[in-house]
Amino acid sequence: MNLEQLRGFVEIARLGNFTRAAEELHLAQPSLSRQISTLERELGSDLFHRARGNISLTAAGELLLPYARRMLADAASVRREMAEIAGLSRGRVRLGAPPSLCASIVSDVVSAFREAHPGIELEITERGSRRLVAALAEGGLDLALLASSDAAAASPVSLTRTPLLTEDLVVISSAERPAICSGRAIALAAVADLPLIAFPRSYELRAATDAAFAAAGLAAEVVVEGPEMDTVLRFVERGVGVAIVPAMVALGRPGLRAVPLATPRMTRTVSLTHRADMAPTRAAAALRDTIIATAERLAGSGEFVTPWHAEGNVLIPTSSISADRVNY
Repeated sequence: MNLEQLRGFVEIARLGNFTRAAEELHLAQPSLSRQISTLERELGSDLFHRARGNISLTAAGELLLPYARRMLADAASVRREMAEIAGLSRGRVRLGAPPSLCASIVSDVVSAFREAHPGIELEITERGSRRLVAALAEGGLDLALLASSDAAAASPVSLTRTPLLTEDLVVISSAERPAICSGRAIALAAVADLPLIAFPRSYELRAATDAAFAAAGLAAEVVVEGPEMDTVLRFVERGVGVAIVPAMVALGRPGLRAVPLATPRMTRTVSLTHRADMAPTRAAAALRDTIIATAERLAGSGEFVTPWHAEGNVLIPTSSISADRVNY
């Protein structure tokens, strides 16, 4: 068994086609077929059901696939580590984050990291928390920023989570339109009377806000449904409607006005996560330090974002947050 065989096996499983997999790997199709046949003889089991126009995994193939992905990820980690022995002049690090964090903290992290380490290649994966956890478990990511503890708890491997900050959900509106409320916070019932721009139903943020409206016996007046984060922000700036977003998304956007939800407040904790059984590469450790420093800076720049700090072996919010809140 060798890495070339495993790489070919994983590509065929991903694409469901020998010819397309061979093209992706820049191999002749007969050469790839021989690699897989050799691997099957060594393992003593067929890995694919081969039917005309349809390639699918056998039970043995399904068993091998997660191991093959992990072995390839470990091999890539070795290569990256060897490349970094001379220092952080070159290398590659993979960071995952949900869309709401890509629109806020990740952009600041990338800017700071690229300035400090221009030779390190950054790969950013933008997905929901559960898919990011799956990618961490398979070795497809070095680090992930998560806003859901439930997703990490469901991981098949042990993950190390470091809370960075807690942020309120805020209601954003156009700064060019009249304020949506006269006080320092807005009731959810008042938001239900406003034209709301809603995220896709696959967003955990959408699920959290839908649950809050339902728990209060309210029905939101959704005028636009399904756009991604950047589009939602542009729509709000144009005055199409309001949106409920994490507080950091609104930082540094003069075209938006943000006001927190009144009791019960809705908050979420952003955590930095990695596999507990894999030591970060030097590049990943440098990115981790940049993320922590950026989180501390952002937490100090907005009244709706609270940093965490250590007390002994316990991480707690730097300032107290009202107990009358809803976490998601």
